[in-house]
Amino acid sequence: MPEVKNELTVMAFDYGTRRIGIAVGNTMTRIGQPIQTISESGDDARFKVIESLLKEWQPDQLVVGLPCHPDGTVHEMTAKAKRFGNQLLGRFHLPVDWVDERYTSVVLEGNAEMRDNLDAQSAALILEQYFHEKNWDQLK
Repeated sequence: MPEVKNELTVMAFDYGTRRIGIAVGNTMTRIGQPIQTISESGDDARFKVIESLLKEWQPDQLVVGLPCHPDGTVHEMTAKAKRFGNQLLGRFHLPVDWVDERYTSVVLEGNAEMRDNLDAQSAALILEQYFHEKNWDQLK
């Protein structure tokens, strides 16, 4: 009988056209750890970095922040983030989920220490929002 894995490693992405923040965490601790901000231009260079991080961290699940207007309506970046998540699925064949990220960057903007790593910090918040929404603590 195959072993059931109780703990899942999850990698989250805060997608932007200039930078992509990346964080990792697991369903046991439910804490997002910022790991890197990708600023390479061009999809090939970006996905090469992502592929390297996927090999290093071996996530079971991917999460992409889905930006929306404060009232929840979609805008141009919503479609771009959705496309990015679909590209992750197509290239790496890992399940992708989306999380409302309306306020993640706003929460962090006032913190001068985090400014240099704002995108990866945002990805960590996206990941923690995902853990909260999915009630991972209820699934043990």
